[in-house]
Amino acid sequence: SAAATATTGEKPTAPASGKPLGTDPRKDPVYFVLTARFNDGDTANNRGGSQHTKSGNAANDDPMFRGDFKGLVDKLDYIKGLGMSAVWITPVVLNRSDYDYHGYHGYDFYEVDSRLESAGASYQDLIDAAHAKGMKIYQDVVYNHSSRWGAKGLFTPTVYGVRDTQWSWYYDERNDGFEYDGLTVETKSGKSYYNGDLWSTAEPSGNTCVNWGTPTQHTSPEGYRIYNCQWPSPTSGMFPKAYYHNCWIGNWEGEDSRSCWLHDDLADFDTESAPVQNYLIGAYDKYIDMGVDGFRVDTAVHIPRTTWNRRFLPAIQERVTQRFGAEAAKNFFVFGEVAAFVNDKWNRGSVNHSAQFYTWKERKEYSADDEKAALEMYDYEQQQGTGSQPTSTNAFLEGNSYHAPDHSRSSGMNVIDMRMHMNFGDANNAYNNGKDSDDSYNDATYNVVYVDSHDYGPNKSSERYAGGTDAWAENMSLMWTFRGIPTLYYGSEIEFRAGKKIDCGPTCPLETTGRAYYGGHLAGDVKASDFGTVDSATGAVADTLAKPLVKHVQRLNQIRRAVPALQMGQYSTEGITGSMAYKRRYTDAASGTDSFALVTVSGGATYSGILNGTYKDVVTGDTKVVTGGTLAVPAPGKGNLRVYVLDLGGRNAAPGKIGTAGAYLK
Repeated sequence: SAAATATTGEKPTAPASGKPLGTDPRKDPVYFVLTARFNDGDTANNRGGSQHTKSGNAANDDPMFRGDFKGLVDKLDYIKGLGMSAVWITPVVLNRSDYDYHGYHGYDFYEVDSRLESAGASYQDLIDAAHAKGMKIYQDVVYNHSSRWGAKGLFTPTVYGVRDTQWSWYYDERNDGFEYDGLTVETKSGKSYYNGDLWSTAEPSGNTCVNWGTPTQHTSPEGYRIYNCQWPSPTSGMFPKAYYHNCWIGNWEGEDSRSCWLHDDLADFDTESAPVQNYLIGAYDKYIDMGVDGFRVDTAVHIPRTTWNRRFLPAIQERVTQRFGAEAAKNFFVFGEVAAFVNDKWNRGSVNHSAQFYTWKERKEYSADDEKAALEMYDYEQQQGTGSQPTSTNAFLEGNSYHAPDHSRSSGMNVIDMRMHMNFGDANNAYNNGKDSDDSYNDATYNVVYVDSHDYGPNKSSERYAGGTDAWAENMSLMWTFRGIPTLYYGSEIEFRAGKKIDCGPTCPLETTGRAYYGGHLAGDVKASDFGTVDSATGAVADTLAKPLVKHVQRLNQIRRAVPALQMGQYSTEGITGSMAYKRRYTDAASGTDSFALVTVSGGATYSGILNGTYKDVVTGDTKVVTGGTLAVPAPGKGNLRVYVLDLGGRNAAPGKIGTAGAYLK
């Protein structure tokens, strides 16, 4: 019944909380946190789960669910002090798996996970607190899959479990009066990760699972016999085809990548099914109503583009428009994870598996049946191939002139720049490979750009980036001045856990990984009066804020905020020599904004055929007068940069030197 409200068309009452900020998302650098690993504001909601001891977390007194919304609210000023104005948080829905702190094993999509909330620090409180500081919240969302235990309110499988001498430790005694929420301890079992609601020793009515309850040849790690239907599986018949796909992926660049399970913990929704669509739309309408400012879409490539374009993306736009108006809908930021870990413009030649493909609307009509349409679109676009895909000039200047972008064919989904991410082992490679793809996105100025994340480092490395401080400074200088939206994974500003394996599941302690707890570096008090400006800091957080890369990113944010061309501008390399050198311009007649900037990262550059006039460097304050259309800039050094802004007078006057010289910007 909750999902049905998504299609009533009634305009809901606006919430008491502040509405989404509704500003162009390209203005907002993004700070990405694993909420459960960032900062612990309330120890009462800490939970270690079934793997607490086995993983080694218990020995470190480091439960997987440790950080929470209260801890994040407490340190919003730290993030603001870095200069970041959007916070991307991991999924908030109630999760259910053996190791679910990261949030990607959704169980009840209509409930916020209790292990993240506290009195006075609910999810709504976090959103409101961020908005009060002029900051945005981007919620990580999953449309592709639920946990292996299904999705409450849609379908949850019943597993076969016997509380015999072997399995009584695992299959908790049933307690029909108890409802799992991840936090509350069930009295009979003494567990918060209680599972007595999931299993049955008797064969349920209408059972479809093949060979229900018969022993297999397999045993658990403890040596206990495993029975058929004891664990959810796509090929067992436990999941009805009306809600879930019934296969394992065989080819990650094949058609089955959108219609089969990725992993045994991730039950793959049939997203072409109307009940599934209504369930998910209804769930995410709830979070739109709370005032989130955007969605990062997990595993977007595993859902057909037709389904995004027909169902999910229009539903987001409709709800934001109903709730907050057309301007908020225009700036509600949706960016998808279309994972491609190869150095190809098109992922192994497959358009259906390439990030830029998802930024476009469909270009022909398909069957009214969503499942048939998905196959028709897949086959048609594969046959068309990479050479006949649509192209765009939305990211590029015409000479020295900005032109109004054409978003009429935009799907409404933007994407993570996987190609730059793959190449960030070296900034120059990231730059050259990134711009090589820009004509194939609808508008690459909306690409989300990061070096590493909770999944991978550059070149599909399983470790957090460890290229060194100079290389980090160079990467940041590029990210903050080139097209796209710079994004920083928590702790990278101090090279946190550099070189450590990002994720090893419960086979090693979280403390030894790239998902380690960060709160120790945030202890103390911090107050920020503006983005990139810290008024006061005490304790460990003061030491953190004194690190050279922190100073670097603070000043980069101050510079980027002062130069509209660096936020929203189109770019060109025409007439420019230099390894990472480009010109950018943004013009908006409605606001009277005109911003033109010449950028070089690390190396020297010469700009020919540019506009005559007075240019001022925001890093050094140097002034150059151009009369013959040419400006030459000597190499500033690795990690350093120069940004010469054309002085156009009035509100478009060049700002001159911004901030204080540091280890790199000098």
